[in-house]
Amino acid sequence: MNNKLNINQWAEEDRPREKMERLGAQALSDAELLAILIGSGSPREDAVSLMKRILADCNNNLNTLGKMSIRDLCQYNGVGPAKAITIMAACELGKRRQMESAEERPDLGTATRIYNHMHPVMQDLDVEEFWILLMNQNFRLIKKLRIAHGGISEVSVDIRIIIREAVLCNATVLAVCHNHPSGNLRPSLADNDLTKSIMQACNVMRIKFMDHVIITDGSYYSYKEEGIF
Repeated sequence: MNNKLNINQWAEEDRPREKMERLGAQALSDAELLAILIGSGSPREDAVSLMKRILADCNNNLNTLGKMSIRDLCQYNGVGPAKAITIMAACELGKRRQMESAEERPDLGTATRIYNHMHPVMQDLDVEEFWILLMNQNFRLIKKLRIAHGGISEVSVDIRIIIREAVLCNATVLAVCHNHPSGNLRPSLADNDLTKSIMQACNVMRIKFMDHVIITDGSYYSYKEEGIF
């Protein structure tokens, strides 16, 4: 009689998917990560135990696992061609990632750099768009995101979305920018009020509000360079 629990009967905090969601991928063993990919084991062996056994035969070396063929993997009870191909695909992705250089994050530490980075995105727009630039403490870009798409002369912005995105990305520095399709660089009263509100929200969350840059096709206005803050 088989008294072994399958993964669905494990305590929730021990299940690989739930564990990864709660603690992140780095908290999982190689066997647990591979078990997520193959999804199931056999009637006598759960997916984690199956992958532990396969890895043990590879001296717990992922490079050795990556050299196994579909036929090699299918020798294990619970592994068919589909699971074998999934394992091989994961190993191949690992190789390709290792061969690629790390993505260079642009330094957006000045208004000019923000303008040069965002001008190609905004130069041909005939309506206003509002973007946020989320950065680390060295002003390296983590993520840029359009959060509002408006009309010819205005755009509505929800500050809660700005702060939420910054927190989710672990950003410590925030800049915002929007375009003026009219070509007029001067900020409106609404622009000034919005900038002040964003600054206050960032102060509460201890996020550095670096700048608000208004972009036209050929020039820009920087609140920071104008000494507004």
